[in-house]
Amino acid sequence: MEQILGFVGLGNLGVHLARRLLERNHAVALYDIRSEALEPFRRYEKAKLLASPAQVADVAETVMVCLPNPQAVREVATGVNGLLAGGAVRTYVDLSTTGPAVAEEVASRMAEKGVEALDAPVSGGVNGAKEGNLSIMVSGSREAFQKMVPILEILGKRLFYIGPRAGQAQVMKLVNNYLSAVAMTASSEAMIVGVKAGLDPKTMLDVLNVSTGRNSATLDKFPKCVINGRFDYGFKLGLAFKDLLLFMEVVEKLGVKTWLSQHIREFWTLGAERLGSDADMTEVARLFEDWNQVQIRQSEPQTGSVT
Repeated sequence: MEQILGFVGLGNLGVHLARRLLERNHAVALYDIRSEALEPFRRYEKAKLLASPAQVADVAETVMVCLPNPQAVREVATGVNGLLAGGAVRTYVDLSTTGPAVAEEVASRMAEKGVEALDAPVSGGVNGAKEGNLSIMVSGSREAFQKMVPILEILGKRLFYIGPRAGQAQVMKLVNNYLSAVAMTASSEAMIVGVKAGLDPKTMLDVLNVSTGRNSATLDKFPKCVINGRFDYGFKLGLAFKDLLLFMEVVEKLGVKTWLSQHIREFWTLGAERLGSDADMTEVARLFEDWNQVQIRQSEPQTGSVT
């Protein structure tokens, strides 16, 4: 009998990950709380559209979830009509960014039912999900991880086994997303100084990206989404802020003494309040633009490097 995979959560990332599994000829049982999210999958012969996580877990031994927040993960995994109400599931893989506390809680509940749990948060954004070019950080049983490698390689090109304990991969993902938020904040601040001094943003990025100041914001977000005024990176500010708050929960639980993180949280709190959770995360650069009455935009004609 053909193995059926389960996939719950067809948002900005999940829709592409589920599609990739189907396009590799896997049978996939699908669920999303929004019925309209299921409609594009009707054209796939091997897609099975179901009405609850429990129904998915009744037909699939391996179930992956990709959900927006810890509350959704807890509800889908352990709530009424959740995955634990299904009879077939034996391996649970959480691709979401939920933080270690929920990962540990869900893994414990899964273990009581004889289900292996892997937390496997991803990095690479919407384009990475579309192209199967994600980085995937995994923690849990190494044996369970090894069994999942062929499936995970459809979704991402870089797999990292972080450790055996539930939640370890979540901490790694939060560290990454914290640094991403820092880079976006610091780059916005630095770019606005240059623009205020009369420098061309495109030329600034050309210099920075072959120099020691380069980072994920200058290499990717600013060239593609900020200096052209599009602000369409595809990752909502509310989700970035959620990840930052989860990082701070880890900091506080561990009693780690930090300095910068407090200021970064304050800035992104302001961003969420002023721009709204549905704004693109790159729109935080607008705060610096508003405060300084200038825009970080590519000028025409462009200046460039001279060789």
